[in-house]
Amino acid sequence: MASSELFDKIVNLSKRRGIVFPSAEIYGGFRSTYDYGPVGVLMLRNVKDAWWRSMVQLRPDVVGLDASILSPPAIWEASGHLANFTDPLVDCKSCGSRHRLDKLEDPNTCPTCGATGEFTEPRQFNLMFKTQAGPVEDSGAIAYLRPETAQGMFINFANVLNTSRKKPPFGIAQIGKSFRNEITPGNFVFRTREFEQMEMEFFVPPAEADEWYDYWCNERLQWYIDHGMTAEKVRLRAHESDELSHYSSGTSDVEFEFPWGWDELEGIANRGDYDLTQHAKHSGEKLDFFDQASNSRYTPHVIEPAAGATRTMMAFLMDAYHEETVNDETRTVLRLHHRIAAYKIAVLPLSKKPELAGPSKEIFDGLSQRWMCDYDQTQAIGKRYRRQDEIGTPYCVTVDFDTLDDQAVTIRDRDTMEQVRIPIADVEQWFAERLV
Repeated sequence: MASSELFDKIVNLSKRRGIVFPSAEIYGGFRSTYDYGPVGVLMLRNVKDAWWRSMVQLRPDVVGLDASILSPPAIWEASGHLANFTDPLVDCKSCGSRHRLDKLEDPNTCPTCGATGEFTEPRQFNLMFKTQAGPVEDSGAIAYLRPETAQGMFINFANVLNTSRKKPPFGIAQIGKSFRNEITPGNFVFRTREFEQMEMEFFVPPAEADEWYDYWCNERLQWYIDHGMTAEKVRLRAHESDELSHYSSGTSDVEFEFPWGWDELEGIANRGDYDLTQHAKHSGEKLDFFDQASNSRYTPHVIEPAAGATRTMMAFLMDAYHEETVNDETRTVLRLHHRIAAYKIAVLPLSKKPELAGPSKEIFDGLSQRWMCDYDQTQAIGKRYRRQDEIGTPYCVTVDFDTLDDQAVTIRDRDTMEQVRIPIADVEQWFAERLV
């Protein structure tokens, strides 16, 4: 399948099956904003839950945080965002289109109209959203929507250190919305002005920074593979020296092979002590650690794995998309890992007749206590199977008229389409062994 064709199919499937809708569509849409539908909101939640499970729940050395989205200018002055969080912007004099100069394949040719030598002089454009806090519009009321979740973890370093009884090496993790006034958003939900991040700041003794950087690079790459992503479509790419931020001694990207080529899912950076040092300097507060064992005080270095939740969901969606011919018909199926799939199980009564509704609802009520389940009784059973295939539901439970006699149901596997007959009494245990 051609890359452009796959991209179009994913966008169409997302709209048709309630994964992602264009935002404000009834008013003509609002560029670069999207709403996650009944299926998409579950997938996105599952991506975040899987990340949180791996990064926080299963680790004794990482704790969570949920910091404020609104913040004062002082934070962003200390972090360098007010001065440095900019993109070079040029306008085409011929067609009026606007572009990031650093993203143009040919810095002299407009990709929109093809005109050459018609760009304005580049000017720096700050990507942060500025707003007013309170009723009076003056300089004292200026606030910013955060462009990243990281700074909330740095400014809470001392709070977490004092209340969690952790000591380096330890991490603070956060999932939340970030906002960047991108000049050229695009590629569906890959680059938008409002998005969700999954970030963790791992504070380590300076001498251990390189070791932990290598550890988190390998750990984060493996996470995508463990959750069903094709190994050949994901890779780790180390930044060249001219790509590194001024504070970074090493950065690597986890990249996925999107239809438009390899692009970033997550960055893992060795940030040194830049962030804590800057905030300590600007705030006047101590943001260091006293090591009783060595009777010394030091500022921890930071290893930061930072992933985009929305673009990660998109990558899982694209990687899982398959088409195959079954009985001379094309079957579309999302071969999602069960942790990522919106619904784990669909309960499908063969008929709308009342005698099947009772046992079907009873099975649904039991299974939905443990797993996210769908219930669908409309159209022929074959069409309902195809509908569940398209949204990636791993298993379907069909309740038929034989169920009334043998107290058993048919379970269908999404990937193999094989069916097995299981006693109702054994159904929950059957799924517990597979949806681990």
